[in-house]
Amino acid sequence: MTEQLPIAIVGGGPAGALAAELLASRGKNVLLFDEKLAWEKPCGGGLTHKALTQYPFLAGIRSDSKFIHHCELVSPAGRRASFDLRQPLAIYSRFALNNLLLERALRAGVDVRKERVTKIEGGQGNWRLTNSTAEYRAQYLVLAAGARNSLRGQFAAPIAPDDLMVTAGYFIPGERSVVQIQFLKGLSGYIWVFPRPAHVSAGIAAKMGETSTSNLRRQLEEWLRQNGFSLDGATFYSHILPAFRAQTLDQMRVSSDGWMMIGDSAGLVDPITGEGLYYALRSAELCAEALLADDPGCFDATLEEEIVSELKLAARVSQRFYQGHIFGESVLEKMISLTEQSVDIRDLMSDLFAGIQGYRGLRTRLIRIAPALMLQGISGTLGFSSSPRIQ
Repeated sequence: MTEQLPIAIVGGGPAGALAAELLASRGKNVLLFDEKLAWEKPCGGGLTHKALTQYPFLAGIRSDSKFIHHCELVSPAGRRASFDLRQPLAIYSRFALNNLLLERALRAGVDVRKERVTKIEGGQGNWRLTNSTAEYRAQYLVLAAGARNSLRGQFAAPIAPDDLMVTAGYFIPGERSVVQIQFLKGLSGYIWVFPRPAHVSAGIAAKMGETSTSNLRRQLEEWLRQNGFSLDGATFYSHILPAFRAQTLDQMRVSSDGWMMIGDSAGLVDPITGEGLYYALRSAELCAEALLADDPGCFDATLEEEIVSELKLAARVSQRFYQGHIFGESVLEKMISLTEQSVDIRDLMSDLFAGIQGYRGLRTRLIRIAPALMLQGISGTLGFSSSPRIQ
């Protein structure tokens, strides 16, 4: 009897490493390729309460994380809303997080290779993966190497600039205890300050084409200077993230005969916030479940139900969120004004940060608290000081 060919996973970030571990722990022969393996990815590194609840093993690197209990939102005009997070946001060193997931994959029996795959040929049951020195064969292929990996183009349409988000930022030495989000006038994006172990990640993000990376960097540097941050000893980074439009999510293909894509490769990133860690981990889990059940065709349906439908909703409201107006004010100004005024809106914002409140169900929750918000606004207009808690 001939030996069964392995499942090949290209990309050793959170999605690829978790999928590899789950498959190998159930007896599958898995080859995992990544030219970098664990590395410090240029991002905030936040993991929601939802992610930590679903993947409790991540608490194993608590010493390499920072749990944040307070957040401040700042509008383009400078309005501020501060609130306590009912569930803390865990901010991880991405090197430590990736290293944990890769170590778990190794312990499960995954053949981890620090190699760059340069070519993929063949098809279901007989893939051929080539690097500079060797060729490997595989029965099934999982792409988890990011949205900009050149190999992705063999399986899906190229990603249009309108479906990308540009980021630029600094790792700044120092300690902080508050997450800050500064929204920006005229940009579909924001500045973030995420306290991380031993340093702060401060960055800026916007849709590709709205402005250049150099302009983003200058805008960030000016904001940091005005807010008392020193760039002495800081390390600059830039990165590109998928931020798919609704029509792209409607048309995208994430699997076919003998292959599937997970994580950033599949564009599973929130187009409003840029958050993708939970989606990376969950898509890896769904991938492994489909392959272990010998039913890879079910991957599309479960991914659509759990993740893609949520991202489509976010994509549909993204432009209105950043550029829209309501009651004569920008949506961002009104949102932060209400957050500052209302306990219940602060609770809602906290649940969004925790991943407990998704986009589905958000409208219903807002409608439920709308009458009290209107009462509160009328009270303020008439000069009453009371601020009723919204039930």
